[in-house]
Amino acid sequence: MYIRLLTELKNAQGVGKERFKTPYAALDEGVLNVLAAHRLIAGFERKGKNPKRYFDIALSYKNGTGAVGGIKIASTPGRRVYVPYTKIPSVKQGHGIAVLTTSKGVMDGATARKEKVGGQVLFTIW
Repeated sequence: MYIRLLTELKNAQGVGKERFKTPYAALDEGVLNVLAAHRLIAGFERKGKNPKRYFDIALSYKNGTGAVGGIKIASTPGRRVYVPYTKIPSVKQGHGIAVLTTSKGVMDGATARKEKVGGQVLFTIW
């Protein structure tokens, strides 16, 4: 699930790792595509075969510090947060992104606003 992925990402950057591995999940692949598009990670590969598939994720650093400054989980299994496209949150006055899952797939807040589609806010990252 994406919460485990984000926790592992933050912890791996905290100790200065170049790469880390995490179990495969379909939702995580969409999240990783958004993070890679915004250069918060250097890239990722899907490896292995069923039932032992996993992601090999390369981390991105800026001036020796991790590209990810902070993460705030919005939706949890016990509390889902849904918003229309007009109320998609702005993160750190435009310096961060909100990641949503919509009927058109996982996308960032700016893209969801352009396509006029709301959905479940998964997390915000800066």
